Amino acid sequence: MFKGKVAVVTGSAQGIGREIALQFAMKGVSLGLLDMNLSKLQEVEKELSSYSPTLALGVDVTNFPEVEKCVNKIVDKFKRIDILINNAGITKDNLILRLKEKDWDDVLSVNLKGAFNCSKVVAKYMVKQRYGKIINISSIIGIIGNVGQSNYSASKAGLIGFTKSLARELGPRKINVNAVAPGYIKTSMTEQLSEEVKNQMLNRISLGRMGTPSDVAKAVLFLASDDSDYITGQILVVDGGMI
Repeated sequence: MFKGKVAVVTGSAQGIGREIALQFAMKGVSLGLLDMNLSKLQEVEKELSSYSPTLALGVDVTNFPEVEKCVNKIVDKFKRIDILINNAGITKDNLILRLKEKDWDDVLSVNLKGAFNCSKVVAKYMVKQRYGKIINISSIIGIIGNVGQSNYSASKAGLIGFTKSLARELGPRKINVNAVAPGYIKTSMTEQLSEEVKNQMLNRISLGRMGTPSDVAKAVLFLASDDSDYITGQILVVDGGMI
C-alpha cells in the first residue's frame, strides 16, 4: 500500500512525531524528517535508515523560506511528496492573567503557522501530482479546552478549522486533508505530571489507560493509506473515550 510513497514528518525528533516516522519507515516509506533539534533528529535518521531511505533536515517551521528550502531538498532527493504530517508543536502553559504575549505568539506560530507554511509549500507539489495526504496533529484540547492552555487550545482548534477549509480547497485536486486529535498520550511531557494529575486524567478515560505514541501513529497511518481515500475534512479523535 505504501510502496514508492514519500512522507514528510515535522517534529519527528521525539515523541509522537518520531513514532509516526518509525511506523512509516517500517512500511518502506521514504522519509523527509524535519525538526528544530537536528542532533536528536540525526539519531532518529540513523535508526530509521535501516528500514527505508531518509533525509533529516533541521528547520524552524515558523520560517517560510527555511521550510521552502527544506521541502525542495526533499523533492530533489525523492522526486515527489505523497504525505505530509504536520506534527511540530510546543506548549507554554499559564493562566491567561499570567500568560506572556510572547508565549501566546510562540505557540500559535509553531503549532498553527508552522502547519500553514509546510502545507503551502508541499501542496504545490501535490497539486501537480493530483495526489496527496495531509494530516494535521491537533489535540482534544482544541475541542474541549483546558485551564492554563488557552494558547495551546487556540492553536489546536485553529488546526481543526484549517483542516476543514484545506480539505474543501484541495479536494478537487485529489488531495485528502484530515486531522488526528490525540488525548492524553504517554510522552516525556506527560511523564513530568504529578501522580495526582495523572490519576485525575486516568479517571476520565473510558479505556482506563493513557494512550501511547503508537496509538496515534496507527491512526495517522490509516489516514495516510489508500484505505482512507474517501475520507477528508475529518477529525479522528484518539483519546481512549475521554471525550
